Amino acid sequence: MSDRTQQFGVEVREEEGRVVWSFSGEWTLPRADNRRRAEYRKRLVQSLREGGEVCLEMKEVRGWDTSFLGFLAALWKTGVNEYSCTFVDEDMPAGMRKLMSLARAVPEVPAEEGVQRDSFLRQVGLGTMRVFQGIRCYHDFIGTLFLDLGRLLLGRASWRGKDFWLALQQAGPQAVPIVTLLAFLTGLIIAFIGAIQLQKLAADIFVADLVGLSMTRELAAVMTGVIMAGRTGAAYAAQIGSMRVNEEVDALQSLGISPIQFLVLPKVIALVLMMPLLTAFANVVSILGGLLVAVGVTDVTMAQFHVQIVGAVSSVDVLVGLFKSMVFGVIIALSGCYRGLRCGKDAASVGRATTSAVVTAITWIVVCDALFAVVFHILGI
Repeated sequence: MSDRTQQFGVEVREEEGRVVWSFSGEWTLPRADNRRRAEYRKRLVQSLREGGEVCLEMKEVRGWDTSFLGFLAALWKTGVNEYSCTFVDEDMPAGMRKLMSLARAVPEVPAEEGVQRDSFLRQVGLGTMRVFQGIRCYHDFIGTLFLDLGRLLLGRASWRGKDFWLALQQAGPQAVPIVTLLAFLTGLIIAFIGAIQLQKLAADIFVADLVGLSMTRELAAVMTGVIMAGRTGAAYAAQIGSMRVNEEVDALQSLGISPIQFLVLPKVIALVLMMPLLTAFANVVSILGGLLVAVGVTDVTMAQFHVQIVGAVSSVDVLVGLFKSMVFGVIIALSGCYRGLRCGKDAASVGRATTSAVVTAITWIVVCDALFAVVFHILGI
């Protein structure tokens, strides 16, 4: 069965009661011919005998690569598992013998013939366990954060002031342009929609009430929170997650430095301090957008708009929005930092952590805003 005219081949013969496979030529991927290799494999398997001995000769092999190793490994597995054969590889090159021994050292994971679906009750149970596990991890994280905050107040926290001022700059001044743009457009859109409807009732002046109350109590804080969740919360998760991948967080722990003190505390405090300022700025910008529409579309003058909005919006309305923004800042910072610290050790985990941080923050912002609306209504605020 030898084929000397081809680029690779194999000859089978029997010597002293054992089967000899004599390989020749270049058994490399560029020279591969899958049809011929399949024929060789079939003939070699047919030459196997129950409990026999197979000797591998490689003297005439001029070249080989991992495709040849895969070919041999499949034959080796068939001979051992199905025929209980013994293989002699003394004639193999040292490198090939070492790679073959490594391939045989790792047992193959058996394929599941039929994957059975979990029952409904099992799925519910596993889902419930994951929920409780997540709640427990959140509690551990928040509890540790409060303990480290107490150490900070006592002057015993391990953090750098330079990191805190950098976090302030990133969460505050650098976020002003995007907050300005979206707040202005939001106020403009609300005023425009309100003006179209209120003109039908000859109540153009109440555009000021609509813009002022909706932005100061609700939308300025919510819009700023959503912007910061997508911008700063995602950045926190990506930054800490990348440090997890590069084992920088592990290095901090090995040095006796708490990652929450060193990485989380500056970010949380900076965002909580900056959120009310950004929300107050968004209030002003959105009211200017409403003023632009009211003066340009309706017959309301700037003086009338000013008088009306001062009478409609009280200090309580402004403080309610600022209080909400502080709570939203806590949510965003905790979501980003928690997801970053829980990130895996591969690059794909950083993307998943970032996405999860944004989704978690926005979801809890909306939920908390709804709860605040109910509570403030009950309290008459």
